[in-house]
Amino acid sequence: MEANPNNSITEYGKILASWQVDEYPNHDRSRAWYVLGAIGGVCLIIYAIATANFLFAIIILISGIITLLSTFQAPEKLDIAITSSGIIVGNDYYVYKEVKDFSIIYEPPTIKVLYFDFEKPWLPLVSIPLEDSDPNHIRECLLPFCLENLERSEETLTDYVRRLYKL
Repeated sequence: MEANPNNSITEYGKILASWQVDEYPNHDRSRAWYVLGAIGGVCLIIYAIATANFLFAIIILISGIITLLSTFQAPEKLDIAITSSGIIVGNDYYVYKEVKDFSIIYEPPTIKVLYFDFEKPWLPLVSIPLEDSDPNHIRECLLPFCLENLERSEETLTDYVRRLYKL
C-alpha cells in the first residue's frame, strides 16, 4: 500500500497513510557469513556443554535453525496504516492514547525507521521500516494525535546490531 490519497475509511478510522513492509529484514548473506556463524555457534555450544549450561546450548541451536530456515523462506508482507484513531501494524492495532511518543530516524539509504514508544512499560518499542514512504507526510499524519520525540536521533542499539550483523 502506498500513501493513500483518497483517505478511505476502515473500522479503525480514516486511513491517513499506508504502506507495506517485510515481516523481517531479508538480508543477502555470503557463504562466509554462514561459515563464521556456524563456527561461532559450535564454539558457543561447546562452551555451554563444558559449563553444563544445557539451556544455553539449546537456545543457540534453535537460533541457528531459525536463521537457516528464514534464509529459504521469503518474508511475508505486513500492512502498515496510520489512521485517525490509531496505528495498524499487520494484525496489531495500537490506539493513540496508548502511544507515549513517536520518532522518525531518516538517514537514507540505510536507515529509514519509524519508532513508537508506549505508555505501558511492558510494551516494547516498535520499529517500523518506512521503506519508500515520505517521512514528512508520515510525521504530518501523526503530529495531531501523538507527541514527537525529538531527542531520539539514532536508531536503537538492537536495530543497529541487527543491521550490522545481518541478523
